[in-house]
Amino acid sequence: MNNIKKGNLLFAEPSMIGDINFNRSVVLIANHTKTGSVGFILNKKLNYTSSELIPELKYDFSIYNGGPVEKENLYFIHCYPEIIPGSIKIKNNIYWGGDFSKIIELINNDQIKESQIKFFLGYSGWEESQLETEISSSSWILVENEINKNLVFNKVDNIWKEKLIDLGGEYLIWSNSPENPNHN
Repeated sequence: MNNIKKGNLLFAEPSMIGDINFNRSVVLIANHTKTGSVGFILNKKLNYTSSELIPELKYDFSIYNGGPVEKENLYFIHCYPEIIPGSIKIKNNIYWGGDFSKIIELINNDQIKESQIKFFLGYSGWEESQLETEISSSSWILVENEINKNLVFNKVDNIWKEKLIDLGGEYLIWSNSPENPNHN
């Protein structure tokens, strides 16, 4: 039985080639219960900026592909529960959601910087026991106790590759392989 918890990270197994949503993805588990799981892909930056999606924002923040579910909705994680009402704790100093109008106000007043919040279009979701099954069938590498603010909010473009190097062994070959094996 897998010990999935809020705040865990999922690293896509290298064999997950061809899955346009999750190939080389790193997912932060934001919620996990008996009925299912919710997460956000941390390392798939989109070609949108926040001002394109939220015209009332004065500053441009990056937007990430959170996952294939509800891609028309914007979600966010942050580290300011004391000033963002309705925040839900994920782990340590990382929170999910809250009062969106307050977020806009705080950003426009220079009280929240891009290194303190991350926006996602859509989320990753799994039904009851689906994620456990995917982990058991080696679709994901479950990593506990590595989540921290710097990991979530700073540039994480190479996080997948860096984890494979840390794992060593058979993963070392995959860490240097091209995203599309046909380009090898």
